[in-house]
Amino acid sequence: MDNEKQHPVYTLTNECKDCYKCVRHCPVKAIKIENDHASVIPEKCISCGTCVKVCPTNAKCVRTDIEKVKNLLIAKKDIYVSLAPSWRATFENSAQKMIAILKRLGFKDVSETALGAQEVSIHDAEVLNNMDKGLLISSACPVIVEYIRLYKPEFAKYITPIGSPAKTHARMLKDKYGEDIAVVFIGPCIGKKNEADENDGLIDASITFEELKIWIADEIGDISEIKKETTFEFVPCSAHEGTLYPINGGMNETIKKIGVKPEVQLMEICTIAAFEKALENLEPEKLEVPVFVEALACESGCITGPCIASKKASISSISDVMYKVKVRDKIPQQATTVVECDYSPITISESKYSLEEIKQALKKIGKHTEEDELNCGGCGYSSCRELAVALLDGVAETSMCVSYMRKIAMRKAAAMLRCMPSAIVMVDNNMNILEANDSFMKMFTGDMYDIFKSRPDGMTGASIDRIVDFSDIFATILKTGKDLHKEHYAIKDKLYDINAFTIEENEIVGAIITDVTQTETTRERISEKAREVISKNISIVQEIACLLGEHMVETETLLNSIANDYDDKEDKQ
Repeated sequence: MDNEKQHPVYTLTNECKDCYKCVRHCPVKAIKIENDHASVIPEKCISCGTCVKVCPTNAKCVRTDIEKVKNLLIAKKDIYVSLAPSWRATFENSAQKMIAILKRLGFKDVSETALGAQEVSIHDAEVLNNMDKGLLISSACPVIVEYIRLYKPEFAKYITPIGSPAKTHARMLKDKYGEDIAVVFIGPCIGKKNEADENDGLIDASITFEELKIWIADEIGDISEIKKETTFEFVPCSAHEGTLYPINGGMNETIKKIGVKPEVQLMEICTIAAFEKALENLEPEKLEVPVFVEALACESGCITGPCIASKKASISSISDVMYKVKVRDKIPQQATTVVECDYSPITISESKYSLEEIKQALKKIGKHTEEDELNCGGCGYSSCRELAVALLDGVAETSMCVSYMRKIAMRKAAAMLRCMPSAIVMVDNNMNILEANDSFMKMFTGDMYDIFKSRPDGMTGASIDRIVDFSDIFATILKTGKDLHKEHYAIKDKLYDINAFTIEENEIVGAIITDVTQTETTRERISEKAREVISKNISIVQEIACLLGEHMVETETLLNSIANDYDDKEDKQ
């Protein structure tokens, strides 16, 4: 757990309700189910934040780095903010007021990450103009980069070997203001926390817009008191076309403005699923022209990032970003800041299992034949065999299979019903039997028992009013919803205790019926025997009392006689 908390995404175990929604939506299945709780597998996670966005109980959390930033402030460092251009989709403030708020928190100055984006676009355009053919994938999105390195390693060599806009911007700021400054990235991206964790001396910390809003609320409170400072401006200057980066196709727009040769093909792809599909069966060496792919992990781009902290419609967010774009009259043809990066493949251990091993794992979830493999996706995996592999990997549990657990539950319930000595019956709102155990059939079907017993469905479908004389009890409960208890309910020569109850209101009722005839007869016999014993005991006691009474009279007479004789002798003397 400690190791997981160091990762940008972690789980609050007590809040996890084993719904498997994170497994279902995680594009790389970097989730481990253990003791009915889901946790992130750090070495497999690409920090896309999908699990954070879909978790219905907010059990998936993003590591907060506010304290880390505050410690930098305590260290009296000059801290510069690298503010992602998507801030306009989150905050309603003007640029001057946004800078004033961040300065109030203690930052030295605020700069736009878009400045780094512009340098990246210039470099990419330069590379594309020098390419004859082949594939080039943008390095702007850290989530896409991580995905390729981990899960599509054969394409790692096609990633543009330069840093992301955030890294490039950090390099620009340190070149401008000194290596001893600290740079804190603020944006909607969880993946940027991984970039900050790389300890390459560029980004010192990364916090999300959500973290920033919490910090502002705690530290400042009402920001309406902060006046717009007209003297505040982004340093060292305001960004231009680079502010298009957070929207789908924004990077390609900047490259077009810089200018590339006509044969260059610019493509944009959003989401991991779409990117994975686009790479399927791709052979880059067969491309006849230079192809550049602007790939972003989030749908519609960074403006829908996992920590955007905004409920705006994406159209409104795109409009807010585009509205403030300033186009330069002349864009340099050569980048002044380039951060070289090595995006080599990352090896993750993948176990290989034989068909027999997979079949054995399938048997653990009740899949003995191909027909048993429903591939319903309820477990979060797209097929039963994927779940079987996950079981073998130790990252899944048999309880994740809904159909298997339903079968187990039904078997247990059926076994309990069969073994209970009391009669049990369930009836629907049409007064037809849904389920009845063997004791019920023995108790109420008489000569028809063997017929019902031989049926595959037993008494299912039979009308309850044709079986018992107290069907009115079921009708009453279906109507009122109130449970009923009848003691010593007489039917013919039998006595029954009937406990009838609602299973599903106005839909299904059940009853537990116990034949107490023998019990009551036994009680009466015991009572009669007890009365006989008491009667006899009373007679004996009375006789003893009489005998004792007669004996006492005789004794008293004898003693009086002796006493009188003794007195006469004394007098004579």
